[in-house]
Amino acid sequence: MITIILGLIIVLIIIVVIVNGIQQHRVKLEQEKRAKVSRQKAILDETEELILNLANLPNNPNIIKILNNRSLVAAKTMFELMPEIKSIRNRVSEMKARLNTSEELATNFKPSDDTFILPDNEQQLVAILQCIKKLRAVLKSEQSRGSLDAQTYVKEDRTLETMQLQISIESLIKRGSQAFEKEMYGSSRQYYEKAMQTINSHPHQSEYTTTKKEQLEDKLTEIANSLKITNEQDRERKAKNEENELDMLFQPKKKW
Repeated sequence: MITIILGLIIVLIIIVVIVNGIQQHRVKLEQEKRAKVSRQKAILDETEELILNLANLPNNPNIIKILNNRSLVAAKTMFELMPEIKSIRNRVSEMKARLNTSEELATNFKPSDDTFILPDNEQQLVAILQCIKKLRAVLKSEQSRGSLDAQTYVKEDRTLETMQLQISIESLIKRGSQAFEKEMYGSSRQYYEKAMQTINSHPHQSEYTTTKKEQLEDKLTEIANSLKITNEQDRERKAKNEENELDMLFQPKKKW
């Protein structure tokens, strides 16, 4: 009898251990599933924010198509993990429709030669630069996981890289011009020289960089001439002051 009771106790303990192990495994799987869903949700939110920020950049349906495809993949992954949630199923349908629309727009898109106009607001400019950096990182990520072919990646990344360069150059030129107008020639020269250095260090030269280099060279020459004139005026003013001091030193003293 005692043997039977001990045997039952041992069996009960084994059952408890097995059940507990199964429950822990289920909890672990559920946590892992929710973590995966959270990651996909973060991808969706980030992508939606990038699409909204594209309003500040020149129209590019190809980028929108890539981002919509990224959102669709994330939504599908969420649906595979949690098919019971109706809102995720609706999100997949919405993403499919958006992707189809963006594919049509990208197919019929004709690039424009219009120059990108920089905003005057510094905060907007910073936001645009941050958006471009995030877009380039997303494109690299999509290309690494096989969702974007190498040719398309190189083309779109080059477009964003050129825009990023243009923003940097135009911002420096703008600051240089403002300093020049205030006759702060030293500061102006530093801005222009930094812009020139940025162009020279850029790996991909273009008609834009060639044109800007010519403009910067003209500006630097103008600054050099202005500094020469200013220095000459300073020397003349200094010589005149010294002459006046000598005249005052040797002029006849008045008698009282």
